[in-house]
Amino acid sequence: VDALPEQVNPETGRVHTSYNQSGSRTGRIASSNPNLQNIPVRTTLGRQVRHAFVAAPGHLLLAVDYSQVELRIAAHMAQDKAMLSAFRSGQDIHTTTAAAIYNIPLEEVNQQQRRHAKAINFGLIYGMSAFGLTRTTDLTLAEAENFVKTYFEKFPGIRRYIDTIREQAAKQGFVETLLGRRRYFPGLQNVSNQQVRRREEREAINAPIQGTAADIMKVAMLKLDKALNQTHFSARVLLQVHDEVVLECARDEVKATAELVQSVMEQAYPLDVELRTDARAGINWGVLESIAY
Repeated sequence: VDALPEQVNPETGRVHTSYNQSGSRTGRIASSNPNLQNIPVRTTLGRQVRHAFVAAPGHLLLAVDYSQVELRIAAHMAQDKAMLSAFRSGQDIHTTTAAAIYNIPLEEVNQQQRRHAKAINFGLIYGMSAFGLTRTTDLTLAEAENFVKTYFEKFPGIRRYIDTIREQAAKQGFVETLLGRRRYFPGLQNVSNQQVRRREEREAINAPIQGTAADIMKVAMLKLDKALNQTHFSARVLLQVHDEVVLECARDEVKATAELVQSVMEQAYPLDVELRTDARAGINWGVLESIAY
């Protein structure tokens, strides 16, 4: 944070980061000098820092991010009928998961139950164990084990996907994204170091999902650049932060630009469930509000 003012370009009055599209094992674009992908959004200090990133006069910052993209990709890759159905019907996947795990109607799910379901949804596709869930939630080990068991009973396609990827990774030494990009895991052949083997196994389970999300974002950015060049809009991409693209656009073009960006991102790659995005805009990066169409 202290170094940011020193990195303002004297000619442009802006901070310019560098992007490396091969700087991460996951396939995500990495930011450095300075790392603008690493500024917190949920902490008070992080939000204060984001207030320093302001749009030019007469312009707004527009942030469009994918909604639950990794879980949508997981549903597609696993072909789990229950998860596919939840996304296709527009249900909140964490509420749906909570209802399934607790065996209660959707309307009876409370916030704590939804939080548990969210931790399980993301945890299991990251290869997390029941013990790992106890470290990120207030669940006991017995509760976490029961939740994992129930989860796989309700979403058997996810169980099959995890088992299949684990087997493929061990046999081939690599896994692939939907677009065919491989990630190698040589540590899976290391039977002498079980800690390394278990870590690489966890990463291998999630790599096709997280890697596909990274691939889709890159495809979306290429298509977005082409789409913007074909319009009269003044919008330009400023930042890419994992599942989010941040643009600067003229104040009177923000809604039209948002519609274009969302359309391009949501149609970037065909899945068996729709890709969804959220769009927010504001005078600085710390006060973005949802756009009402």
